[in-house]
Amino acid sequence: MQIAFIVWEFPILSETFILNQIVGLIKRGHEVDIYASQQGDISKVHPDVTKYQLLERTYYLNQIPKNLLWRFVKGIGLLCVNFYKDPLLYLRSLNFFKYGKEAISLWLLYTAIPLLQKSYDIIHCQFGTQSFSGMAFRHMNAPKAKLITTFRGHDISSYVQQRGDRIYSQLFRSGDFFLANCEYFRQRAIALGCDPNKIVVHGSGIDCSCFRFAPRYPHPDGKVRIATTGRLVEKKGIEYSIRAVAKLAKTNPNIEYNIIGDGPLKQELQELIQELDVSHIVNLLGQKNQQELIEILDNSHIFTAPCVTAKDGNQDAPVNVLKEAMAMGLPVVSTLHGGVPELVEDGVSGFLVPERDVDALAEKLGYLIEHSEIWPQMGKSGRAYVEKHYDIEKLNDELVEIYYGVANYERRTSYDCCCPARAF
Repeated sequence: MQIAFIVWEFPILSETFILNQIVGLIKRGHEVDIYASQQGDISKVHPDVTKYQLLERTYYLNQIPKNLLWRFVKGIGLLCVNFYKDPLLYLRSLNFFKYGKEAISLWLLYTAIPLLQKSYDIIHCQFGTQSFSGMAFRHMNAPKAKLITTFRGHDISSYVQQRGDRIYSQLFRSGDFFLANCEYFRQRAIALGCDPNKIVVHGSGIDCSCFRFAPRYPHPDGKVRIATTGRLVEKKGIEYSIRAVAKLAKTNPNIEYNIIGDGPLKQELQELIQELDVSHIVNLLGQKNQQELIEILDNSHIFTAPCVTAKDGNQDAPVNVLKEAMAMGLPVVSTLHGGVPELVEDGVSGFLVPERDVDALAEKLGYLIEHSEIWPQMGKSGRAYVEKHYDIEKLNDELVEIYYGVANYERRTSYDCCCPARAF
């Protein structure tokens, strides 16, 4: 199959779930091209980006200015530079009678790609926020392609809160099929107007073979190492885990807390660490690549992901960093948040506490510190759950069947076998 991925940024280290799908499809013999709105940091990329020469498969869409006057001025420039390459394409992008506001707003003009010689079977928008570019891309460049959109988190939470409940109305009418990375977000999409027969849960997978399982036992030096991975943004709730660790440190001085990731709250969190006088045990390690992350988790005993609903409504699905930690055998402590309870079985692979509850978070972390005898069984349970529900190979096989189910009704039987909701 010929598949176009519509993404915001590429490459990007924090979105391995998209990279895993791209690589999985290529390994299964499909042709994948990536259309991104902006280029990511190419100085530090995942090894698969180089191994599969993904930058050579990546094309960058023209950014659409929010300012209408500047959008119009820049649009004239695009026409002047590119019109001769494919006059019919650009005339079609300005067909106000056929495409209405999509043409008037110049969305079609900005996504028209002259001399594109490919006929795609599937256009897959990663995040609902990219569906607007995806709809325009299909109109201009691949009108016969099926349009699939995956909802993953902020696109179905904070973005909806900002733009209103009708933001995806046109998408739900014109899109062919939809995926959500957890049942929590599937139900959210249905509440917004998505046909329940056109959306299924398709989780974000990880390559379990990359995350070696090891039962956790106390270290001979007596130190208990706690870890968190995530962008330093509000919804990751890292403020609360720092406060919980600071509270624990009063009675458990032999702990160490390592935070892997970067983001806009770095300075604020560093100041909090100093204010709580825990800079000797809490470390902001910055962004790490996958191998560096694995090395840190290999030397950790407990993993915490204290996710919260941000003030703007932003929420998380079952986050991949939790899956990676569980796959490696770490008992986890997370929150009753978004899709997280679909991943962490409370009392089995770890513990779940209310959002922003520092006392409850400290209590469960303290319990794990004091009861190291339960670490191995919790780790084993977590690994088994991730292998069963989030193995990337199984999920990529399922994704291919979904594509065939959307594009080719003759594959209906195999599609029905793997998907929890039927659309065909």
